[in-house]
Amino acid sequence: VQLGEDAVVAALRRLFKAAGTDPGRYRPSSEALLRRLLKGEELPSIHPLVDLNNQLSIELKLPACVAREGSFVFPVTLRAGRPGEVLDSMRGVLDLAAKPLLEDGEGPFGTPITDAHRVKVLPGTTAAWMVAYLPAGVVDAARSRAVLGEILAEAPVARLA
Repeated sequence: VQLGEDAVVAALRRLFKAAGTDPGRYRPSSEALLRRLLKGEELPSIHPLVDLNNQLSIELKLPACVAREGSFVFPVTLRAGRPGEVLDSMRGVLDLAAKPLLEDGEGPFGTPITDAHRVKVLPGTTAAWMVAYLPAGVVDAARSRAVLGEILAEAPVARLA
């Protein structure tokens, strides 16, 4: 099966297109990870929490982010980016117009494409929040929690809260 023919990947691409974002130019982070693996490239080990997040994203074929505890404040809102909004992301400055994003009182901090530097997991980080972007009807929350539980059972460096 080609990556674009996978039901989950195709659903994410449709969602990006419906929001006004070209999924070929701005790939969901999960698709970027899957493409690297399909090319035979290895994923670098960054931090145990980031590595777990990447594994979850690969297993579910869904974007997921990991944000350092204390780097954002609740409540967190999921909304579409507005024209002129940008994010100082780990991939550089990202235009947020028409892209799904997570926002707290300080502004946007994450997208299904990349995340902001301000929530980045640092070498001494011991607690973080993982967010999986679960489009309705694609993968349910119970399945994502079960997959994360399986990953943690194999590499118990974190626990579900």
